[in-house]
Amino acid sequence: MKPFLSLALLVFFEAFTVVFAQARFSSETDMKALLEFKSQAAENNTEVLSSWNSSSPLCSWTGVTCGRKRERVVSLDLGGFKLAGVISPSIGNLSFLRVLNLADNSFTSTIPGEVGMLFRLQYLNMSFNLLQGRIPHSLSNCSTLSTLDLSSNQIGHEVPSELGSLSKLVILSLATNNLTGKFPASLGNLTSLQKLDFAYNDMEGEIPYDVARLRQLVFFQISQNGFSGVFPHALYNISSLESLSLGGNSFTGNLRADFGYLLPNLRTLLLGENHFTGAIPITLTNISSLGRFHISSNNLTGSIPLIFGKLPNLWWLGIAQNALGKNSFSDLEFIGGLTNCTELEFLDAGYNRLGGELPASTANLSTKLTSLNMGGNHISGTIPRDIGNLVNLQVLSLETNMLTGELPVSFVKLLELQVLEVYTNSLSGELPSYFDKMTQLQKIHLNSNSFQGRIPKSIGGCRNLLDLWIDTNKLNGSIPREILQIPSLAFLDLSNNVLTGSFPEEVGKLELLVGLAASDNKLSGRIPQTLGGFLSLEFLYLQGNSFEGAIPDISRLVSLSNVDFSRNNLSGHIPQYLAKFPQLKNLNLSMNKFEGSVPTTGVFRNATEVSVFGNSNLCGGIREMQLKPCIDVKASSRPRKPLSLRKKIASGIGIGMASLLLIIIVAALCWFKKKRDKRKKNDTSKYGMGGQPSIRGDVYSFGVLLLEMFTGKKPTDESFSGDYNLHSYAKSVLSGDEEEGGGSNAVDEWLRLVLQVGVRCSEEYPRDRMGMAEALRELVSVRSKFFSTKTDTAEELSPRDAVQSSPQEWMLSADMHTM
Repeated sequence: MKPFLSLALLVFFEAFTVVFAQARFSSETDMKALLEFKSQAAENNTEVLSSWNSSSPLCSWTGVTCGRKRERVVSLDLGGFKLAGVISPSIGNLSFLRVLNLADNSFTSTIPGEVGMLFRLQYLNMSFNLLQGRIPHSLSNCSTLSTLDLSSNQIGHEVPSELGSLSKLVILSLATNNLTGKFPASLGNLTSLQKLDFAYNDMEGEIPYDVARLRQLVFFQISQNGFSGVFPHALYNISSLESLSLGGNSFTGNLRADFGYLLPNLRTLLLGENHFTGAIPITLTNISSLGRFHISSNNLTGSIPLIFGKLPNLWWLGIAQNALGKNSFSDLEFIGGLTNCTELEFLDAGYNRLGGELPASTANLSTKLTSLNMGGNHISGTIPRDIGNLVNLQVLSLETNMLTGELPVSFVKLLELQVLEVYTNSLSGELPSYFDKMTQLQKIHLNSNSFQGRIPKSIGGCRNLLDLWIDTNKLNGSIPREILQIPSLAFLDLSNNVLTGSFPEEVGKLELLVGLAASDNKLSGRIPQTLGGFLSLEFLYLQGNSFEGAIPDISRLVSLSNVDFSRNNLSGHIPQYLAKFPQLKNLNLSMNKFEGSVPTTGVFRNATEVSVFGNSNLCGGIREMQLKPCIDVKASSRPRKPLSLRKKIASGIGIGMASLLLIIIVAALCWFKKKRDKRKKNDTSKYGMGGQPSIRGDVYSFGVLLLEMFTGKKPTDESFSGDYNLHSYAKSVLSGDEEEGGGSNAVDEWLRLVLQVGVRCSEEYPRDRMGMAEALRELVSVRSKFFSTKTDTAEELSPRDAVQSSPQEWMLSADMHTM
């Protein structure tokens, strides 16, 4: 007996030793796996996992839960720890793991296939990370998995058909990724599935009928993909559905008339942004639990059924952007029924074909209503007098209708109103003065109506205002300074009114302004200098006024993309810095009094993006602008050192050569004169207009020669065409130079006088031309006035200096002898 007991005790202790050793080995394996995980995952926030070290008990580590019987890790919950890096494949060594939550971190790379080794795993959540690659097929080995959430990542490729083997799966969420391919028919095997979410991916094709077997399904969402076909018939068999979202796909066809009988438990039905046709099923009244119904942006027709008033839980009704209604007086009767929906918060029936007058019952809708959208229809009549009863209204959109009358006084009760859109109607009267009490207003869109009178100063009390659009009305008076001191204002449009006076300098206080328009008014004075402080300004429209003076310094407004200063009285030069604005796409400076050269870089390189016509004193620019060329007749003001003796000798040689050239010209003219005397009386002038013989034909040749020498252009220059020739070019140079205050130095003056001789000698009609003797006297006068003492009092230019000076400077620096 004793030997038997001894043997039994020995076996027991050996077994205990083996089990203890295995437990110790397994515990060490988990610790090693987690330390490896930490080394790759916690690189951006090591303090979060500071307890993860070999000196601390494994089961006390942050986010780690161990089983009761063994010191094995059964749960790893690191959700929201702001971890980064990659998920280590060592995670697959946690063989007892049942819960793995890595959601709401910044893990990158791919999901390791080793996760498929966790055959005890029941909950896997890696949502809201930066994971890429594909869903591992090995996940199908996690046969006990009930929740799989990989949403909000960057995972691509197809949904593995192997996931259809996870028979215990209850939640499958793969939304907001880059998944492609078709809906796997194998998912019809997930008969325990209650939630399926594939929204916001790039999947396509039709929904397989296998889905009909998901009889436990409560939540089905595949919105914002590329799915197509008719409304999935399989879904009509899933009466358990409470939330159904197919929006943002390409589904077509009609909804079944018995829709409400087949899916009676729906709470949310989202079918917007598809291509559904036909009428809204009246059987929806059978879905008493329906709270949110959205079917906007389809092709529905017919009338809006009155049955919505029989849905007591309805809080959202979106039926906008269809073809509902017949432009009939009865189209808006459904509003009366909706007064029974005491939970209604959102109503959008905009952009349909609804006609008739806006009923007074609109003011009796639920006081919980926060958004009322009826814009883009054919609604007439006036805005209900008691609309102010909707005290929680935040958005009121009645734009683009045929409403008349004034804004109701009861508007003052809408203290929560943030958006007021009544543009493009026929509303009239003066703008009310109670806007300062509606302090939550962010957008006021009253444009394209017939409002008149002055702009109320009370609008300045809307300190949260972002948009103020009151353009295209009949408003008059000056611009109130108060509205230019709203710190949050981003868009201000005062265009197409009858506003007068100057633009207040206070506009510079709108530091967040993105768009400013005051076009087609009767504003005058100068454009405010403070305009240059709008660093975020992108749109600037001031055309069609009487602004004068130069464009203010707006060189810091590098965000500008559209600028229109046309049809004013602006003057001065076009700022060169406009060519450096990187975002500028459209610039209109036409019909002003600008002068000088037009830039040729930046936006000015494209004639379709810039307009400068109607500024007669502009020149240059690209060829497509068809402006006259610019010529710089100002001499170089570069200071020069006194000439050396060698330069003076070279200068004397140059003077002699210039004198010889002038003698040759005079001799040639004398020869022309003798030859002219020998011509027959019936000859016509070589350069004239024909008719009787003229003694002034050779004067014309001499004038052309002078212009050719001193402008550097030939009569056959390619820039000349039509009536624009060498003669008119020289006249424009003289005219432009006079307007710019030319003649400020001696070189400007003598060159002007020489060009005047050339112009007068080359007039079109012989009777208008200067005589040869008079021409020579003028040239001699120029020589006497500007060059007779040049060698004693001023610097001369030699051929050596010609490289650094203009041809005209070097040519005319030579001494001109009497001819």
